[in-house]
Formats: sequence, structure tokens, C-alpha cells
Amino acid sequence: MTETTHTQPLPPEQPDGAFEPYKPRSPEIRAALDALSRLRQDLFQDAFAYRPLPPMSIDRPFVRRLPVRWREYAVWTPHLAVAAAAVVALLATVADRSVGSAGTLLAGLIVVAPVLLTLARPVAAFWLSLVAGWAGMVLGGSWSDWPWTMGSFISHLVVLTVVAVRTRPRTAAWMWAITAFYSFAVVSTLGGGHYGNDAGSMLVVSAIVLLAVTVRQIRREAEQTVTAQQTQTAHERSRRTLLEERTTIARELHDVVAHHMSVVAIQAEAAPYRVENPPPELEKAFATIRENAVAALTELRRVLGVVRAEDYEAPDAPQPTLADLDALLGNVREAGLTVDKGVTGAVRELPQGVELSAYRIVQEALSNTLRHAPGASARVEIGYVIGGLGLRVVNGPAPQPALIKPSPGAGHGITGMRERVSMLNGEMTAAATAEGGYEVTVFLPATAAGADA
Repeated sequence: MTETTHTQPLPPEQPDGAFEPYKPRSPEIRAALDALSRLRQDLFQDAFAYRPLPPMSIDRPFVRRLPVRWREYAVWTPHLAVAAAAVVALLATVADRSVGSAGTLLAGLIVVAPVLLTLARPVAAFWLSLVAGWAGMVLGGSWSDWPWTMGSFISHLVVLTVVAVRTRPRTAAWMWAITAFYSFAVVSTLGGGHYGNDAGSMLVVSAIVLLAVTVRQIRREAEQTVTAQQTQTAHERSRRTLLEERTTIARELHDVVAHHMSVVAIQAEAAPYRVENPPPELEKAFATIRENAVAALTELRRVLGVVRAEDYEAPDAPQPTLADLDALLGNVREAGLTVDKGVTGAVRELPQGVELSAYRIVQEALSNTLRHAPGASARVEIGYVIGGLGLRVVNGPAPQPALIKPSPGAGHGITGMRERVSMLNGEMTAAATAEGGYEVTVFLPATAAGADA
């Protein structure tokens, strides 16, 4: 056995002027480049874009508590607050003794302009505020307030706050960092050793204000995210409950229709034997009926059978009908609910799908009574009318509402009822009564079970 050693050939020498092989950048360099890219995106790209401050929403609690005639003016409260801050900066500039009398008006305009500009171009207002701070130093007659005069201090602090509120938290961090760099750069290069504590005061006060604004923004964004997730979850839960109810209905109808189709096939097969010497045409017709019934039953099981869960087992007993309603009421009474039953009209057999849906609706309505009004009395009224079946389930108020516990269910029982009623082209109303109870009224259009025979 011979070992063979493979040696990696050396790369050829690079000729003059050829590109060097690519070397991946270090994580530190990539982090720095990413930071510079975010800085450019936040404070340089579209810095002079027109972004007007929108009016306050009329749905705010502050606005809703005001009289109607004041609400249309209250939506402009943010704009009024910014204008008031500009006036405060102007008064501080006028009262500042370090500003010469000749430059008072010009200094006042310089500190007011960035504040008012935040209403339309917030990022540009930040850069203008830095320029205004430098101009205030030039107009100042004293070095004691270097590098911020009283007016420029207030103006820049207001600009930082407004821009931080109107932008993302990352932008607030960049503005504070640039303000710190500007302050210390001016103090170290132009201060000449004669300056006060305005640079440190600006950094401390602005850091506290920007931190408070950032925390508020993060909390508001978190609340909006949670609200959106809760809304989406509730929507998905409602859809899932609706689909589960439709699946249950499909299962039950599958059992009902399959039972009837099986009866048709059996009767078609046995019919020729009940007639003495049946003609060949009749035997062929019954054979065709049986074949069609078996084929339809096979397709029905193939299509509707997919809605069954893997662990679902077809019930051995037939699906419940209105004839089983007394047993249901007996079970409810044993659970502690006082319930009466009333029947009007001529009792007749209805299509099994109608009776099944009526039974399920009464069952769900009584379950809601047990869950939401324990100890209350209920009444079930069934009316056999021309063209259909009427149902009315009403319960009184709970004797002790304080003892009612929150229901662990999804709260979509009414949705399932409406699905069943809608499937049969019926009508349904469900609402609270004037006495504090609840009433469910349903009409299911239907003909007698043997009307089409």
C-alpha cells in the first residue's frame, strides 16, 4: 500500500497592477461602517425633506374630554406647544445680558428659527440649531456662557426633544452624540480656557430628556405591537373556531347523508324481490338506482371524509334530533339549571339536517346559560309553523352576578349557531333582554321529511 501526499501548489505571483485577493473585513470595521451608514441614513439622507407635523388625533383621551366646540382647536396642541417653546427661547435671549443690544433682534431670530423649523423639516432643524448655537456665541459679549447662551441652550434642547419625538430612538442617540462632539470641540478649540459649565449641563439635561422620550417611544411601539398581535391572534382564533365549527357541521352532515344514501342503496337492491315477476325494465331501473347510490356514497365519503380528524370515530348511535331534546333538558336540569319547554303547532318530522341543527342550537344556548348566568332560569320554545321551524331560548339574569367566573372558552358559540342557521338559509337574532337576561331566536325554513316523496 503506497501513501500519496498531495501538496497544495503555491499561487502564482501577482503581476504588477493585478487585483489582490479579497480579504474579509474584521467585525470592528464592519460595525463601524454599519454605524456610519445608519448615521448617514438618519441625519444626512433627505435631511431637508418636508415632513409636516400632523394634527393630534381626535380620538386621544385629552381631546375627547373637551367640549365639542374646542376639539377642532385642541388637535393643534403640539404646534402650539412648539410655538410656546420658541417664545420662551426668544425671551431668554432678550433677557440674556451677554448678548449685545445691537444683536438682540438677530439673536432672537436665530434661536427661534430652529424651533419653528421642527414643525416642517425636523432633521434640518437639528443642523440649523447647531449653527444657531455657534451664531449665539459670536453675538455674545461674554465667554462665561461658552459654548451655549441661555437662548441657544433652550432652543437646542427643544429641538432635540421635538426631533426625538418625531423620529426613531436611534436618531436621538446620534443627535446627542453629535451635540457632545460639537460642544467639546468648540470648548477645546475656541474656548481659550474661558468657559462655563454649559457644555456639561447641555449633555446631562439633554441625555435625561432624550432618554425619557426614547423610553416613551419604545413603550408605545411595544404597546402597538402587542395590540396588533392580540388583534391578529383574536382574528386567527375566530377563524379557527369558525373552521372547527364548519368541520363539525360537515362531519355531522356526512353521517346524515351517508345514512340516507345507504338506505336508498339497500331499498333499491331489495325492491325487485318484493314484486312478483318484475319486468326487466324495473329490475334494470332499480339496479341503476343502487349503482348510483353506491357511487354517490363513495364520492361523498371520499370528499367529506377528509374533514375527519385522525382520531375521530363515527358515532355508533344516530345523530340527535328534536325527539332527543327531553333527554338534553334532563341533563341540564341535573346540572342545576331550571328550564321549561313549550311546543306549539303540529309536531311533524322534519329533515334530519334541520332537526340536528335545531338540537345543536338549543344545546349551545343552554350551555351559554349555564356558563354566563349560573342559577338563572331558562325556557325553550319550539314552534312548528308553515314552512319551517321556530326556536326561542331565553334565560333570565343571574341571581348573583358577582359569582360569575370568566369563561375559559373562546366565546364563539354564537358564531357556530349562525353558521348552522346560515347553512339552512334561516334567520337568527341573539341579544340581551331588557331584564338582564339573554334571548336567542331562530327560524329554520324546512318542509316535512316526507313531503318530497
